[in-house]
Amino acid sequence: MLTVHHLENSRSQRILWLLEELGVEYEIKRYQRDKHTSLAPPELRAVHPLGKSPVITDGDVTVAESGAITEYLVAKYGAGRLIPPADTPARLQYTYWLHYAEGTFMPLMVMTLVFNRVETAPMPFFIKPIAKNIADKVRANFISPNVKRNLDFMESTLATTEWFAGPEMTAADILMSFPVEAAATRSGMASQYPKLNGFLQRIHALPAYERALERGGPYELLS
Repeated sequence: MLTVHHLENSRSQRILWLLEELGVEYEIKRYQRDKHTSLAPPELRAVHPLGKSPVITDGDVTVAESGAITEYLVAKYGAGRLIPPADTPARLQYTYWLHYAEGTFMPLMVMTLVFNRVETAPMPFFIKPIAKNIADKVRANFISPNVKRNLDFMESTLATTEWFAGPEMTAADILMSFPVEAAATRSGMASQYPKLNGFLQRIHALPAYERALERGGPYELLS
């Protein structure tokens, strides 16, 4: 039986959705974040040395990293679904967005989360103004301009096609869901990016997405 080692409020929610879209039977082993640090518990290290989610076990096979898991599941269980045909422009776009989600945009969302928390982190009172000043400068000079550039790029892509890799939804859209949801939570994109908001509305209405939420449990992105 395929097992998803599922950390609450994490990127592993996408793997549940992917499995629901593919109609693959699976079981869930749940893990709770540390209440103080929001980090994954040490029990995950027994599954993979880095102790992070998502990670799956499929018989004797263990696969970590969202993109690697997605490629594995689509290749083994997809039977040609959720991936464009080889040697087509859509396939090239599919590969690009599959890797862009974690390789380019999610690091910016993680930085946004970290620097948003700097101001409220416990520290001596005399350090707080310095920490706030540093956080403000990093956000203003690096994070915000790069987030905007990427959101503009994604918005312009969806202005020409319904899904990131073309007219049909693919596994690349499933990978892109978490970073776009993170941007909606952390970057206030609601009024400025109607195409990205439309993308979120479409995926949230999908039956497989809703089934994944029911199986995965409460899902709220860290902000």
